[in-house]
Amino acid sequence: MHLATRSLVTTVTAVSSAVVLCAALTGCAPQAEEKKPKASGRAGATAEACAPGGLATEVEGKLTVGTDKPAYAPWFSDDEPSNGKGFESAVAYAVAKQLGYDRDAVVWQHVPFNSAFAPGAKKFDFDINQVSISESRKKAVAFSSGYYDVRQAVVALKSSKAAGAKSVADLKKVKLGAQVGTTSLEFINDLVEPDQKPAVYQRNDFAKSALKTGQVDAIVVDLPTAFYITGAEVPEAEVVGQFPNSADKPEQFGLVLDKESTLTDCVSGAVDALRKDGTLAALEKEWLSDAVGAPVLK
Repeated sequence: MHLATRSLVTTVTAVSSAVVLCAALTGCAPQAEEKKPKASGRAGATAEACAPGGLATEVEGKLTVGTDKPAYAPWFSDDEPSNGKGFESAVAYAVAKQLGYDRDAVVWQHVPFNSAFAPGAKKFDFDINQVSISESRKKAVAFSSGYYDVRQAVVALKSSKAAGAKSVADLKKVKLGAQVGTTSLEFINDLVEPDQKPAVYQRNDFAKSALKTGQVDAIVVDLPTAFYITGAEVPEAEVVGQFPNSADKPEQFGLVLDKESTLTDCVSGAVDALRKDGTLAALEKEWLSDAVGAPVLK
């Protein structure tokens, strides 16, 4: 105890002497300027940090938004994200407006689907491309609050043996396909657990082609896409049904940001505000209202 006390007193005395000496000397080095901490969680968001013009975006004064090409309906329209048509294009511009950026300040960038949530630095401020929020993806990127609660659905030709499926078990013996890296593929592997290995495609349009030519019995896509495929692209197909979603933790699409992005708090706040004021619901009704009525496969 005596040794510890003596050591503490000696240390305090030495430090005090150093402080006095430094104050007395004109040659003391100036203290480093205090740096503002990086925002890393939603609790860090402040009105000042999220004020228009206060965001540290990729290009000063601009908001760079990524999405894949082709940009599919009903999420986009005419393969042109910048026209404001389609649910996700409209959501992107609504988020931009909430952050203080008008349409002319939004710059669209082509980002392949899997690249959006792959590890590594990003050249966009956020990406919007039907990317489901998941714990595994959070290891590589950051997500905003969810902007859409989504269900996965099965699409089959009306003449296919998959067309009569009434339950998940009915799908076990059919050949299924989905886009690589999607939760659609996860649903096939984890929920259906089919007897045959699913066919995997780089893009949904490749999966649609395989469906039309009979290479697969059915494909799995998100529900709005399923209704668009059957209504506008493959009229000889039908929506067989939708998979049940977890009641306590529904699958959601989120905006993708760089893992270390300082914008995550502000972007999440913008999405939350759009949900609260009814904007998201109104946009969903406008662009996705046809995606209803599919039976649930249990």
